[in-house]
Amino acid sequence: MRVPQAPYACDPARSRGRLHHPPDSQSRGPRDAFQRDRDRIIHSSAFRKLRHKTQVFVAPDDDHYRVRLTHSLEVAQIARTIARALGLNEDLTEALALAHDIGHPPFGHAGEDALKDRLAAQGGWDHNAHTIRTLTLIERPYAHFNGLNLSWELLEGLAKHNGPVLCPPWALADYDAQHPLDLTRWPSLEAQVAALADDIAYDNHDIDDGLRSGILALDDLLDVPFIRASWSGVRVALPDAPMALQMRELIRDMIGAMVNDLIAHSRAVLAAANIDSVEDVRAAGGALIAFSAPMAAAERALKTMLYSRLYRAPQVLTLAERAWEVTRGLYDLYAANPAHLPADWHAALPEAQPERARHIADFIAGMTDRYAIARYENFIGPSGFSSGF
Repeated sequence: MRVPQAPYACDPARSRGRLHHPPDSQSRGPRDAFQRDRDRIIHSSAFRKLRHKTQVFVAPDDDHYRVRLTHSLEVAQIARTIARALGLNEDLTEALALAHDIGHPPFGHAGEDALKDRLAAQGGWDHNAHTIRTLTLIERPYAHFNGLNLSWELLEGLAKHNGPVLCPPWALADYDAQHPLDLTRWPSLEAQVAALADDIAYDNHDIDDGLRSGILALDDLLDVPFIRASWSGVRVALPDAPMALQMRELIRDMIGAMVNDLIAHSRAVLAAANIDSVEDVRAAGGALIAFSAPMAAAERALKTMLYSRLYRAPQVLTLAERAWEVTRGLYDLYAANPAHLPADWHAALPEAQPERARHIADFIAGMTDRYAIARYENFIGPSGFSSGF
């Protein structure tokens, strides 16, 4: 059931608009501003590439593991459910969720660490800021301007979905200079929902993938009180079900518990703060979409377990080290021998720094895992990967 839109929801009819103003003749169907944003993201090359970018496991052979694309779709489903319950704009929330990981390079955080290392003298590198750069500059489907020409509300939400940005990375600062995003104020409730839907999705789905890989075991999970309580409920409800189905039920129950807690607590926070408009949200001075204190503590404990038992597991760290070497090696290759870049990227290569280094990083960040591995093996040598985890 669709809940009437709340007064503190973003209204596409009151959008602050887009950087570029195409003529009305470019209209494509009966869609509002945020629906257009969502559709432009889905049709973008950067979004399609997420199907071959790392979530936890690099270029996995097993089709059941999450990748950035499937993760983004799962975040969007959770975020839209929460937005509907709170009377927020579902289309903006969905667009934010779908786009939130577009700035990730190949190999996830290992690739990002390699680019940070290589661009340390050129202002560094940040995947959140690169999301803005990708959507406003690198994607070029239109004849009259660069980027997807997305609404202010979408770009603002992507820029600061984790809260105000007081020291923006260069890529974000560059865009903010031409189209100010009010970086020091709090973002919309839709952006806050998308950020926590991301946490809910990867907290639970990374458990699912960790169990499938064999790196996580049930005993690892039961060290976390929240998981242990959920597991007890599953065992009572489904005592004779196969273990695999019990584990699937566990993941669903935990997602449901986190979503329900977030909705209930956020409603209470919004009511107590007397939030009646989007302007009230931006001036609130803190997050208004939040877990209750007990659930926030449970979620932190869950994350701690994932970091210690999965993300820092020897098998995962070995793959991350290989991925770091591949990304660093590709950067060094193109920096020393730019003729190896594709013709269009080579022709556009700036002469001066830091633009030259950033251009090379733009090219590498747009690679999928498998393309990066193939380029490395073609120009440099064995990558250390077979074809995946």
